[in-house]
This record gives sequence, structure tokens and C-alpha cells, in this order.
Amino acid sequence: MTNETMSPLRRRMIEDMTIRNFGPKTHHDYIRSVRSLTVFLGRSPDTASNEDVRRFQLRLSSDGISAASMNNTVSGLRFFFRVTLGRTDIASHLPFVRQPHKLPVVLSPEEVSRFLAAAPGLKYKAAFSVAYGAGLRASEVMSLKPTDIDSKRMVIRVEQGKGRKDRYVMLSPQLLELLRDWWRVGQPEGWLFPGRVLGAPLTTRQLNRACHAAAQMAELEKPVSLHTLRHSFATHLLEQNIDIRVSRFCSGTPSSTPRRFTPRWPPGRSARS
Repeated sequence: MTNETMSPLRRRMIEDMTIRNFGPKTHHDYIRSVRSLTVFLGRSPDTASNEDVRRFQLRLSSDGISAASMNNTVSGLRFFFRVTLGRTDIASHLPFVRQPHKLPVVLSPEEVSRFLAAAPGLKYKAAFSVAYGAGLRASEVMSLKPTDIDSKRMVIRVEQGKGRKDRYVMLSPQLLELLRDWWRVGQPEGWLFPGRVLGAPLTTRQLNRACHAAAQMAELEKPVSLHTLRHSFATHLLEQNIDIRVSRFCSGTPSSTPRRFTPRWPPGRSARS
């Protein structure tokens, strides 16, 4: 939507989010929440009453929306009414939904080994190995650059991860060897894992498709996503009797990274397998 066609109300909300340095995803989610309310009301959202937002939440609930999606919508509407409109009376009548706490899916070391061996190509195997061997999120894997790999201090620099924080994570010798193999074959420029579009990194969709293909090829019965590798990484550290407070990596200098707590590569396979 161009500035010429954007409503003053929407422009003000975007400006309020920009002032607070919200990320692009937050912009998108919050705007979508207000747009959903607008469609439900059939009129401008700044005319909504307490009863209107109550009926809107009842509609979402009856549509079977998940608790996480409901709370995302509530967050966007709370920001809109409290900050953009200054109507705290309505914001206070938007309750969050209690979310069920579920244990994450975790792969065994043998399953991780099978999964990595089934990756569709060296690039994806290296990307999946970074997610598991360093405990990175999908967005952090996608944002890596070759210069983020510090082989002298055996750490990986993660720039502007979740919460827009920089940090260092561990780099095992086996993972470094695999990344060097990928460097020699792929010769990546700009991004460590380039996508199909010239000059752009891998997308979430590309990673997810490759992840599902590897899980199917490895004949894993568990639902596997890239975040499953992160959960498995933390679980395997705990199973090695490593304090979870230590496995949460530091955001300080590389020298303070606990290198001796390098997760073992899945047994029975080498980094080149």
C-alpha cells in the first residue's frame, strides 16, 4: 500500500511501531490484527466499543483459532487501542488466552544423524548442522555470513538474533570442517547460505521444504522442523549433565564462551558422512 492510499490511522500506527523500533514481522502481525477487526466490524476500527472487541474475540474463538494466534491478535489490538488511539479502556478489556504447555519434539542423536545424512545437498546439510550444532533459530541460520565464522576462536557470531541481540555461539571442529566443505563447493558470497534469488539468503520456505524432505527421506515418524534441531541440541546438552544456564550462550566476548561444552556429533557418523 502506497503512502497516497494509506489511511491516516494506519500511517499513525506504523509510525508508532517505527518509533519503538519494532521489527518487520511485528509490523505485519499488528497491522493484520487491526485489519481483521476492521473486516469484522465493517467500519473504521477506531469506532469500536468494548462490546465490539468482545464479539470479535468470541468470533475468533468460535472459528477455532489457536491460543497462540489469538494472543498475537490481542497484542496487536492492545497496541492499536492503547498507543495509537490512547483508549486504554478498550485495551484493558482484551484478555490474553491461556496457552497449553506442551513438550517440544526432540530427536535422538541417532535420529539427528539420519536426518543430516538425508539432507538434499551439502548446502542444506551444512545449514541443518549449524542449527543443531550451534542451537540456532531458522532466522539466525538464514542471516549468517561467511565472516561470522571465526575459526581462530571457534565461535559463530550471531548478529541481531531474537530480541535484536548479538551473541556468540560455540563452533565444534566437526562443524567447522563441514562448513569448509560447503565453502569449497558452493563458494557463497554475501550470505553463507544463499537462496535461489541472486543476492538473497535462503528463505524460510526453502529451509522448511528441505527440512521436511530430509525427515521423509530419513523415515522419521516424528514431526520435524528446523526448530526441532534447536530443541534437540539443548536436550542433548542436558543429557550430558551440562547446566542449562551454561548452555544458554553468552552475549559477551568470544573468550567467555564455554568451549568445553561442545555437543557431541551424532554417534556413528562423521561430519563428512
